[in-house]
Amino acid sequence: MNSQDVILGMLMKEALTGYQIKQLLEDVFSNFFTSSYGTIYPTLARMEKEGLITKENVLQDGKPNKNLLNITPKGREHFNAYLLAPLEADSIRKSDFMMRLYFGEFVGYDKVISWLKQAQEESQKKLDQLLGQYSLYKDEMHPAQVICIQIGIEEYKAKLATIAEGVVRLEKLVQEQV
Repeated sequence: MNSQDVILGMLMKEALTGYQIKQLLEDVFSNFFTSSYGTIYPTLARMEKEGLITKENVLQDGKPNKNLLNITPKGREHFNAYLLAPLEADSIRKSDFMMRLYFGEFVGYDKVISWLKQAQEESQKKLDQLLGQYSLYKDEMHPAQVICIQIGIEEYKAKLATIAEGVVRLEKLVQEQV
C-alpha cells in the first residue's frame, strides 16, 4: 500500500480536490496510514501523467478555480489490482515515542513518565476524534468501514490502558526510591 493506492481508493467514490484529499489523509486516514503533505501533490501529478487520474478545472464565482480529480478506467483497474492482491503485512509507523520509550532507561523515570503522560494526552485526543467521526458517520459507512474505525478505537483504548498501567508502575518505583 502506498499513497497512490490510498488516493485511488478515495477517488473510487467521488471526484475530489487535492485539498480534500489532503484533509482526508490528515483526518480519517491518519489513524492507519501516514503520508507527508509534501508528497501529496507530486503523487497526484505523477498519477495524472500515468493516466490514473484526470484533472478538471472547475470555475467558481468569486473564488479561485479548483482542480477536481477523477479516477480513470486505468486508475480503477490499478486500484482493483491493489485490492485483489495478497494482504501486505502491517508495519508499525515510525514512532519517536516508542523509540524513546524503549531507550528510557537512559533518562530516568521522571522523563519517561512525562513522555507517557504526553502520549496519553495525544492518544486520548485521537480516540475522541475517532469516536466523534464514528458517531457522525456510522450510519453512512459501509460495514467494512465501521469495522475499520472500531479497530482503531479499540487500539487506542488498549494503548491508553497500557500507558495508564505503566504510569502507575513507574510512579510507584519513584516513590520507592524516595
